Amino acid sequence: MRISGLGVIAEAVLELHPGLTVVTGETGAGKTMVVSGLSLLFGGRADAGLVRTGAARAAVEGRLCLAPDAPAVARAVEAGGELDDGALLVSRTVSAEGRSRAHVGGRSVPVGVLGDLAETLVALHGQHDQQRLVRPAEQRALLDRYAEAGPLLAEWEGAYARLRDVTDQLAEITARRRERAQEADLLRLGLAEVAAVEPVPGEDLDLATEVERLAHADTLRAAAAAAHEALAGDPGSTDAVDATGLVGAARHALAPAAGHDPALDALAARLTEVSYLLADVAADLGSYAASVDADPERLDRAQQRQAALATLTRKYADDLPGVLAWAAGAAERLAELAGDEDAVDALGAERVELLDRLGGLAGELTAARVAAGERLAAAVTGELAALAMPDAVLSVEVTQEEAADGLVVGERRVAFGPTGTDTVELLLTAHPGAPPRPVARAASGGELSRVMLAVEVVLAGCDPVPTMVFDEVDAGVGGRAAVEVGRRLAMLARDHQVVVVTHLPQVAAFADRHVHVAKGSDGGVTASGITTLDDAGRLVELSRMLAGLEDSDLARGHAEELLAVAASAKERG
Repeated sequence: MRISGLGVIAEAVLELHPGLTVVTGETGAGKTMVVSGLSLLFGGRADAGLVRTGAARAAVEGRLCLAPDAPAVARAVEAGGELDDGALLVSRTVSAEGRSRAHVGGRSVPVGVLGDLAETLVALHGQHDQQRLVRPAEQRALLDRYAEAGPLLAEWEGAYARLRDVTDQLAEITARRRERAQEADLLRLGLAEVAAVEPVPGEDLDLATEVERLAHADTLRAAAAAAHEALAGDPGSTDAVDATGLVGAARHALAPAAGHDPALDALAARLTEVSYLLADVAADLGSYAASVDADPERLDRAQQRQAALATLTRKYADDLPGVLAWAAGAAERLAELAGDEDAVDALGAERVELLDRLGGLAGELTAARVAAGERLAAAVTGELAALAMPDAVLSVEVTQEEAADGLVVGERRVAFGPTGTDTVELLLTAHPGAPPRPVARAASGGELSRVMLAVEVVLAGCDPVPTMVFDEVDAGVGGRAAVEVGRRLAMLARDHQVVVVTHLPQVAAFADRHVHVAKGSDGGVTASGITTLDDAGRLVELSRMLAGLEDSDLARGHAEELLAVAASAKERG
């Protein structure tokens, strides 16, 4: 992690150890800024007051080494980021005016994405950052992990989600029942009207042609007769001139010259074709004129049929094919609406079945949580006794809220939600005679950190967060209790990456990597102000922490003893 312009830190680089890393230094040297940097890097609240005086901005950059299948990798890729040689690069900047920007995998992202990454990567336990222990939802999640209730909870969540879907469908159908009934009535009326007319595809075009012919029958017959007379002549007249006679005369005029010139013979042949064609057309005109008959009744029927079809096209579509398509769609929709009652019955039966199933699952979940809560409370209370809280007692309260429209569990109706029917709360009895109170109100900041440490130690085997950060978890602790705090942090570090800001040498002695923070002559921390101590450096720093004297032989001897005790404890596991 690279930090610049943050609080007293001008520029510094910190590489964290896979095990237990402790950060020490003089009061005010900037140790807590390391935790503040991590908080910013993982979506913590941006505050312009964190920016170093005189700096334009504070910046924190991190390089995260993650497994390829880690949820954080999937979230980063979803946000548009990319891995760099298998590592994920993240950064956060805060300007002196309070503006904040975030980057993941080389891509600018909303700050909320950093918070999403933190959910599966880092648990921050600062003096004022104990959200995992304070929020009821987090307390329930902690208890569920300890109870190994994952499969049971997954079954509940699936059934609950299906219940929500079924309830929403029922509500939608019920709320729109009147509208659907009205829609069905209108569809039935429309389909009945279409069925009464019985339209046939293409009928409208045929009717238009027939109506036009019947409406102009006299005109059509007269025209055909006149044309026939012009071609074939008037049988009652001896001097009428007709086209057929004229063409016949032309053919006879060419007959004497036949065979003398091929060109003229060709013209004569064409005249022969014309005479045959004229004869055919004249015959057809005669037949047509004879067939045209004014039929007022047939015209009236055709026009009435047209009017009936026009009524359908005015109501349901622009043309007859559209009317037929509407009728097909309306029939399908009517069948769908008619099935609503069947759907209501089926959904209602499924809802009853789901409620019964959830009632059984709720009882199992509650029983698992109550049993796990008792074990968790006893284990954490035992840890607190070793962490200088000998009279403190942790209890886990699992309750349900009664609700008139709730889920039937046993003989009670209780409220339920996506995670069951239970409200989980961690209560702390600070001393004998005191009433159990929520941990957030019963414990001071340092005590809350120790409670969180005790919980984390107990949950170490089932906590999915790989990195844990503790700021001043040892506040108000000394002596043997401080050694126990160090021992438990080392226990956590067997399965997690643990970072601890501490002022106690008993805790620092358990470190796998010891980082020292020191101010420069200008009152700030520069790149050289954060150093990883070797064995000799650790002795000097532990001596300072023990006696305030780096060169004290007595302090050095005590530091060597502390390191030996810690090494022995770690060897014994």
